[in-house]
Amino acid sequence: MAKILVKNNLAPAVYEFIIEAPMIAHKCQPGQFVMIRTDENSERIPLTIADFDREKGTITLIVQTVGNTTTHLCETFIVGDEILDVLGPLGMPSHMSKFGTVVCVGGGIGVAPVYPIARAYHKLGNKVISIIGARNKDLIIFKEKMEAVSDELIITTDDGSAGQKGFVTDSLKAMLEAGEKIDLVLAIGPVIMMKNVAETTRPYGTPTTASLNTIMVDGTGMCGGCRVRVGDENKFACVDGPEFDAHLVDFANLVQRQQMYKGQEMLEYSCGGHCKCVEE
Repeated sequence: MAKILVKNNLAPAVYEFIIEAPMIAHKCQPGQFVMIRTDENSERIPLTIADFDREKGTITLIVQTVGNTTTHLCETFIVGDEILDVLGPLGMPSHMSKFGTVVCVGGGIGVAPVYPIARAYHKLGNKVISIIGARNKDLIIFKEKMEAVSDELIITTDDGSAGQKGFVTDSLKAMLEAGEKIDLVLAIGPVIMMKNVAETTRPYGTPTTASLNTIMVDGTGMCGGCRVRVGDENKFACVDGPEFDAHLVDFANLVQRQQMYKGQEMLEYSCGGHCKCVEE
């Protein structure tokens, strides 16, 4: 069991949980995730580790209310309650190196898993430019955290209520068109957003990584729900990833497969990401 030490409401339908998980905190690396089961009647769901403190033995999880399990966790559990199962760390860690200039792009709740990766890049001496976006100012999360690990932070909102008006890809494209030397782009957010980031960088040949944590189901490679075509190979996001070369990911197939699960969603929800879902 893992005790909830802190619970914060970061944005509409988005909650931060800091939980006791000393063994996971000791071993986890940026880019990895955990599988949780809230109680004996719960399904298992994957959640990316948004932060960790090895000395305190805690990990941070950011949860958006989407289906029955996330709604139950966010609306029912309080500080002092215990989550029945927390399994991890799972998945392959992010590839860490001193690349040069790294642009970290986070859409909506995707900003949370971007944070520990951006922090690690920054500690290695990379110049980190972060672009985070949402539909409006109320949905921006981790602003202060991202500022602390970025040499430059760009905020975009659909309605212009915070930062620049537009999509995260608009700011990224402006940088590329201006001739800024970018050695790596990392994108985490809704699938459509990551697809658009990949298409933005493709003409420039800029190495681009997408973290496909949003498509995972059981987190062990058994269910096949996170199968993705990468180049000429089939991969599983949970065990082979979640990070892949975004220019090799078959996003068209991925988007099509995601539509298969729409009728099974327990709640009507908006992705909360900064993307062109409505337009696609």
